[in-house]
Amino acid sequence: MSDAPIRVLLVDDQELFRAGVAVIVDAQEGMSVVGQASDGLEAVRLADELEPDVVLMDVRMPEMDGVEATRQLFLPERVARRSAPLRVVVLTTFNLDDRAATAIRYGASGFLLKDTTPTMLRDAIRTVYVGNAVLAPQDLSTLLDGQFQAAAPAPASYLSLTEKEREVFSAVARGLSNTEIAGLVFASESTVKTHVGAILRKLSLRDRVQIVVFAHAHGLA
Repeated sequence: MSDAPIRVLLVDDQELFRAGVAVIVDAQEGMSVVGQASDGLEAVRLADELEPDVVLMDVRMPEMDGVEATRQLFLPERVARRSAPLRVVVLTTFNLDDRAATAIRYGASGFLLKDTTPTMLRDAIRTVYVGNAVLAPQDLSTLLDGQFQAAAPAPASYLSLTEKEREVFSAVARGLSNTEIAGLVFASESTVKTHVGAILRKLSLRDRVQIVVFAHAHGLA
């Protein structure tokens, strides 16, 4: 990971809220607000132009809401053009919001309530930047359980995983950390990281959050 600051794009239709969040983010060591958008259309355009690392995305906005903007940000052609991964954190007023769940399915790494503390906001940005979720595993499971009424069959790519990779897959899907998984499968953390990388590559997934989504979509959670 480089020493460059984490580049953050703020997206919310309330200018006062954006200004407050910008002050909090810019006050953190190793973070910088590189742009602000008032709706989803502007968010997608600025994300293409500014190449932020993390987008803080309001769910409910005019013109284009945060769910559709998230879907567009993770279209395969956009992902392929990026030189570095993009992470999205959805901002919502309601806990366990169905729209937030849909945004996570599209590629967001979790959600935060708008009344969160500055410390939690800072920690969430750092957490998603390295590819982890900002939701507790049980909350993520609760959200996703309502999204997938009928599980689709596991694709051939899942069947290509080795027995050890499936063990690690199952542990990641339950929200375990690399340290916890290492103890579970009797391997070093570096070996677990190698297995996680292989799983992501074989299943064409971006990060650990998407492993959880994949598990729920295919009845493997």
